[in-house]
This record gives sequence, C-alpha cells and structure tokens, in this order.
Amino acid sequence: MYETVLFIHSYWAYLLLLILIVASVNSLVGYFSNKEYGATNFRIALFTLIVTHIQLLIGLVLYFVSPYFRMFGEEGMGGVMKDSVLRLYLVEHPLMMIIAVVLVTMGYSKHKSKLTSKPKFKMLAIFYTLALVFILSRIPWNTWL
Repeated sequence: MYETVLFIHSYWAYLLLLILIVASVNSLVGYFSNKEYGATNFRIALFTLIVTHIQLLIGLVLYFVSPYFRMFGEEGMGGVMKDSVLRLYLVEHPLMMIIAVVLVTMGYSKHKSKLTSKPKFKMLAIFYTLALVFILSRIPWNTWL
C-alpha cells in the first residue's frame, strides 16, 4: 500500500506544482497588468485549491502508512530531530505543506470577498506565491527527481 500511495503522492505533486505555478503567474500578471478578473481566473484559483487539498489528503495517508512513521516509536522525537532525513520526512515536509495548503485556502477565501479585480489578483498573488515558495523549499529533491 505504501508504494501505491507514494506513487500517487509523487505524481500528483507534479500536477500541483504546475497548477500552482500557473495560478501564481496568472495572478501576478493580472495584478500588474490591471486585467479584469473573470471566470477563467476564478476557475484557475478554484482548481488550485482543489488540487492542493487532494494532495494534502494523499499526503496524510502516506504519512501514516510510511515506514518513516514507525521511527517516532523507535527513535522518539529526539532521535527523529537529530537525523536530517527523518526530520525532513516526519516534521519539516509535512509542516511546510500544511502551511502551504493553509495559505492557498486563505488566499482563495480572501480573494472572494474583494469586489474589484486588482484586490482579487493581489490576494491570490500574495498567498499562492508564498505557498509555492513554501512547497518548493521542502520538497525532498534528491528522491523526487
């Protein structure tokens, strides 16, 4: 089961990165070029929200079926924090990804309350770009590529 969930989580991450980059660039371009916020922009923002939440659910399942998770019982929190690989997979990566999902959710929620295009794009640009930076900072690049 672990291998299957890991496969899904890894390849869904490509989709997540692609759509988050598209959404961030779209919102930045819309903000700086004073474009009108339309249905396509709304769909991009919504699709980004959906994809990030699905990735979070897959990641939570993976977290608890992972062989790394057993290391909490064997090593304890002190042992996990001393090992950089265990710390990445058990603490840093999950925490930063949850923060990124919260940022995407906040950006989507805040942009809906804005009445004009520029503030809508601004909210999406800030929160989605921050989420992208957080995600890129804690991807285990050595095993992912």
